[in-house]
Amino acid sequence: MRSLISFVIFITVFLTLYGLLHAYFYFKLKSVIIISPLYNWLILVFLFTMLIAPILINVFIKYEWHFITTFLSYLGYTWMAALFLFFSAHICVDIYNGVIHLFSIIFPASFFKFKLGSMVSFVVVILMVIGIIIYGFFETENIRVKTIALKTEKLPPAINSLKVLQISDIHFSAINSMRLARKIVDIIKDINPDILVSTGDLIERGLLEKEEVASLFRSIKTPYGKYAVTGNHEFYTGITKAVEFTENAGFKMLRNEGVTVGDVVNVVGVDDPTSKQFGSNANVSEDKILNKFSNKKFTILLKHQPAINKRSATLFDLQLSGHTHNGQIFPFRLITSLFFLYNNGLFRVGNNSYLYVSSGTGTWGPPVRFFSPPEITIFAFQREEKAQ
Repeated sequence: MRSLISFVIFITVFLTLYGLLHAYFYFKLKSVIIISPLYNWLILVFLFTMLIAPILINVFIKYEWHFITTFLSYLGYTWMAALFLFFSAHICVDIYNGVIHLFSIIFPASFFKFKLGSMVSFVVVILMVIGIIIYGFFETENIRVKTIALKTEKLPPAINSLKVLQISDIHFSAINSMRLARKIVDIIKDINPDILVSTGDLIERGLLEKEEVASLFRSIKTPYGKYAVTGNHEFYTGITKAVEFTENAGFKMLRNEGVTVGDVVNVVGVDDPTSKQFGSNANVSEDKILNKFSNKKFTILLKHQPAINKRSATLFDLQLSGHTHNGQIFPFRLITSLFFLYNNGLFRVGNNSYLYVSSGTGTWGPPVRFFSPPEITIFAFQREEKAQ
């Protein structure tokens, strides 16, 4: 019942906000173009279809209409990115024109010559959006490999270095499928990490080639194993199916538990808070889980959302998170930064504790990134001798 109420609230808020963006675009279009009744009707049908496209996609997934699911996913989510960019750019034009109008009232009317016309503004913004979308497709394809070097006294004497590789927020789906999986797996195999971790949102609903993708990830061999935690989308997808896919891909799913790997490092994972909305009875506190492991060994905490629990900040050495995508499409980063203090990058959160927030390896929704390239992150640990 609780999950149903949460879902209804989410859908209501989403359709309201997304509907307002569509209304903004429609009235801007109407202000610059005279539209015949027939074309006006067609435009309204298109906008309404795009408004409910995310819902339609999930319906088509349920009935396994794969072709139309893939087609509508590309169209609907690309439109979502374009609409967000249009609003972001054009609202700046509106603010600029508003300031000019205000100055023209206070000061001589000559200020009006600096005002941007409706048609010019609309065309420039549309061209800008098209350019960003095209660029965004290429940025999405360019997965960067980012290396972070850290020193620690906690590696055992026989281990001088340890290479941990993080992937996050791939969102395997109707859009992100085998081609993306091959690219990621090839990169991982070239790096040859000691440990591979996935910090949530590995899969969405709609992935057709589940076995093929899982098989690719099973082919990755790491000396100390592969570990994963749930993100919010594992629960949206269906936690049972998501866990089955993740384990079939060769990962050990850590759900409010941890392991000591090869007597070298502790890896602890906690469920995403979304689990509570789906009736999860797991009520184990993060600090109690971490307290089960020796603080003398380097401890990695896998946690999808980049929130720091003050009680556990001294119980881990490195927390690996994702979730924010670093906004994925600028200027959405400005919004994610409002909700998450730690939005992207490496942060020191205690005397000897760090948090790293990945910008994500794939994309959610629009297959577009802008000023937020996807990443695979290598953590290269070097053993440091203890000070005498």
